[in-house]
Amino acid sequence: MTSTDRKYWLMKAEPDSRVVKGKDVKFSVEDFEAARTTPWEGVRNFEARNLMKEMSIGDKILFYHSNCKSPGIAGFAEVSKEAYPDYTAWDSSHPYFDPKTKQDDPKWFMIDATFLSRAEHFVPLSLLRHIAESAESDPPDEFAYIGTDGVKALMPLVTRGRLSVQRVSQECWGVIQMMSEKGGWEVMSFGKKKPSTSKRPRQAATKNSRAKINPTNDNGGSEVKAKVDASEEPDVKPKKGKKRKASDVDVGTQEVPHRRSVRTRKED
Repeated sequence: MTSTDRKYWLMKAEPDSRVVKGKDVKFSVEDFEAARTTPWEGVRNFEARNLMKEMSIGDKILFYHSNCKSPGIAGFAEVSKEAYPDYTAWDSSHPYFDPKTKQDDPKWFMIDATFLSRAEHFVPLSLLRHIAESAESDPPDEFAYIGTDGVKALMPLVTRGRLSVQRVSQECWGVIQMMSEKGGWEVMSFGKKKPSTSKRPRQAATKNSRAKINPTNDNGGSEVKAKVDASEEPDVKPKKGKKRKASDVDVGTQEVPHRRSVRTRKED
């Protein structure tokens, strides 16, 4: 494959533990480095699936930590096997089982990805947003080396939707790789929310207030490498049934419709 034929992608995974159907679907850059090569199973969104079907061996991947305290680009990988049926879709024990797909007529596909390296300097989403917000001016001195063209190349990473699989340009890949090598923003302060100036008193909690459910990882579930974004809109419709109270919701599966099985989530 020549450099002109190569395509570039961003693929998301969840680095923090989250239990689904008794199995932990976390997949961090440390997990990826240990696995070296892994199937990217569990994608249950048609657009993301179609993008994977376009991938070729040798395509480059930005590995992105999603649905965590500090989302951002944590490493680099490449496609090592082109799309083939995602057998986890017909495995009833798998967190992203889809009863409507069959082995003789597969609906979902996955690729194999091979780890290349960690980002020497983690590139946080908060930094990318900071760059996007100051796009009308020259980059700060701390990373002026990316230039105005570099700023433009990074914009799609901030403005695109929540898909767990996305295209990126060769220019974007190059800028991210340069930033991960050089760093320079570590002493900067950005991404902090401005304090509210409103004098409105905080509303007291009432019995009718919606309770916030905090998933826990105390149930001792086994680990499943999942490349899925829990916030990505799945194209697997759940069965209709009686609405449940917040207290009746299984916190292990509450936020995860059928998704890419091993890595991704709230597209930050």
